[in-house]
Amino acid sequence: MEPSEVIKIASVLLLAYFLGSLPTALMVSKRFRGLDIRTIGDGNMGARNTYHSIGPKFGIMVAVIDFAKGAVPVLLAYVLGLELGWQFLAGVIAILGHDFPVFAGFRGGQGTASTFGTMLVLFPLPALAGLTIYGGLYLITKSSNLSCGIGGAVIAGILALSQQWLLLAYAIAVFIFIPIKLFLDSPRRRAIAIAKGSKD
Repeated sequence: MEPSEVIKIASVLLLAYFLGSLPTALMVSKRFRGLDIRTIGDGNMGARNTYHSIGPKFGIMVAVIDFAKGAVPVLLAYVLGLELGWQFLAGVIAILGHDFPVFAGFRGGQGTASTFGTMLVLFPLPALAGLTIYGGLYLITKSSNLSCGIGGAVIAGILALSQQWLLLAYAIAVFIFIPIKLFLDSPRRRAIAIAKGSKD
């Protein structure tokens, strides 16, 4: 591999992590409400908690930016002509940056919006179908986890039917991150719930 190619790959992957690490929900909650999003609502540093705890317009703002945090590194890898494997890695690292952001003490969100952002670049039509299902179900059920699971299943089904096995493997891998991060965050979420209960 040429040195220029190594520099190109390293630059994209570093950008992916640092862009993913931008604590959008934290910045929005502090800027507009003077609050730390990690200490209110369910404690999750993401668009859903921002939506419910700070306000719908702020939740949508966070969702759009978090979506872009996942999409931009993958798109950059594609535009620079990097192979599909490097595009996958850029997406994974962007999601990990959101989940474990260096700019917020490695306490991030679950990465749902960033995950959809990476997939919209890698496989636009299946991702758009899944994202539409997710959005519609969320408006009805108000359950992000349920909506994400069904939206993810739709994406996986489309990729399986079209026999795009590498893309399917990526989709499954990054979707698995979401419940894993939810599990890792559960002690902090319980602590926040207990603290809120003691104040009531």
